[in-house]
Amino acid sequence: MREQETYLPYEDDELDATTGEFELSERQALRRVPGLSTELTDITEVEYRQLRLERVVLVGVWTEGTQEDAENSLTELAALAETAGSQVLEGLIQRRNRPDPATYIGRGKVDDLGSVVLSTGADTVICDGELSPSQLRNLEQRTKVKVVDRTALILDIFAQHAKSREGKAQVELAQLEYLLPRLRGWGDTLSRQTGGSGRGGGAGGGVGLRGPGETKLETDRRRIRHRIARLRREIKSMTTVRQTKRARRSRNAVPAVAIAGYTNAGKSSLLNRLTGAGVLVENALFATLDPTIRRATTPDGRLYTLSDTVGFVRHLPHQIVEAFRSTLEEVADADLVVHVVDGTHPDPEEQVRAVREVLAEVGADRLPELLVVNKTDAADEETLLRLKRLWPEAVLVSAHSGRGIDGLREAIEQRLPRPAVEVRAVLPYDRGDLVARVHRQGEVLSTAHLPEGTLLHVRVNEALAAELVPYRAGDRLTTDERVAVGG
Repeated sequence: MREQETYLPYEDDELDATTGEFELSERQALRRVPGLSTELTDITEVEYRQLRLERVVLVGVWTEGTQEDAENSLTELAALAETAGSQVLEGLIQRRNRPDPATYIGRGKVDDLGSVVLSTGADTVICDGELSPSQLRNLEQRTKVKVVDRTALILDIFAQHAKSREGKAQVELAQLEYLLPRLRGWGDTLSRQTGGSGRGGGAGGGVGLRGPGETKLETDRRRIRHRIARLRREIKSMTTVRQTKRARRSRNAVPAVAIAGYTNAGKSSLLNRLTGAGVLVENALFATLDPTIRRATTPDGRLYTLSDTVGFVRHLPHQIVEAFRSTLEEVADADLVVHVVDGTHPDPEEQVRAVREVLAEVGADRLPELLVVNKTDAADEETLLRLKRLWPEAVLVSAHSGRGIDGLREAIEQRLPRPAVEVRAVLPYDRGDLVARVHRQGEVLSTAHLPEGTLLHVRVNEALAAELVPYRAGDRLTTDERVAVGG
């Protein structure tokens, strides 16, 4: 077996801190090794198994749209599978009015699928949709391999990439809510655990243990419900901390900008370009899940925050949306949404539609939106011209090369909310702290230096305007001083 090379950083290495290089090398050092599984081949002999995604066959049902739409969906499923550590062997699409209620694909197609699985040596089938428990069970019985749907695949990727305590709790909650209705057992696992029926107490009976009892399945369901309740309490407490931090920023009147967009559109790269945040950047779907908030300043000195959010995808599982609701609320409470679109994607319009659909679910569709087409260095000119005609107000950038970043900063600055109160004030030179706050929280229209202090013409919020009342400059300004501050 070929030994995998692991990158270890040395002191002399010139690592690019703006791509999260250390975290990236750590992630790449741990990969699934195929061929080492001891799992039984007959899936009916196994009750619980972790997702084993090594050699997979993809299956999709095309119910609406064009053939190109169906192929794009399956291509995206292949990218998800590869992100989860799989080797995609084959992809099948069936044209139907609706998925088969028993087997997802038609029963004749199931036989074809079984033949493909046998000929390719696949050990997993991934379906491009959310399957019911009966559909999963029927497909597994017919194909004799593990069957995974799109939702379980995305949850598996989230579980691999979550790093923070809140992120891990959110992913576990989503996984348990998905698993609960699909929990099932085979063979002896349905025997009574605390009692038995019939003479002698049955398989789980004995002296003092006779009675209806409780199955292993029921025990597991009860434990999962208890764990779900506990996770919800933990996430609620962590949400309180997040809301407290958000309220503090709101009190300080710091505008918030949320970077949202389709997964792998380049949101983290863009945040690194704008702020030097050093967030992990990897060419993979859902590479970063935990939100990152960084400070930035406008050319005139105003402070604002930029936050990177979890990426979206078409048909994002509702369990994920619910579990990550507290995180997604960072977008809903922002003053501006920077919506990043992958300019090299074959269907960017569908990406925008999917993102706006999720934003609407968390109440962020009412916010001002700045559309940003990223990866322009890799897109052809014809595509860029088409997108420019489609979205005239969009800003075209390349986070990789830095092209268009200055224009993006200016566009963000123009859309930031401006303080409401206009004030002219002379601040004594010993109040440099107040001058700094005005520059940080307000918009400085003009400034001049007088013998008695710094003369400022500014726009500030109401709270800061109240603090400037004792220093307000009015009739005592000379004509030259009025000109200096635009009066």
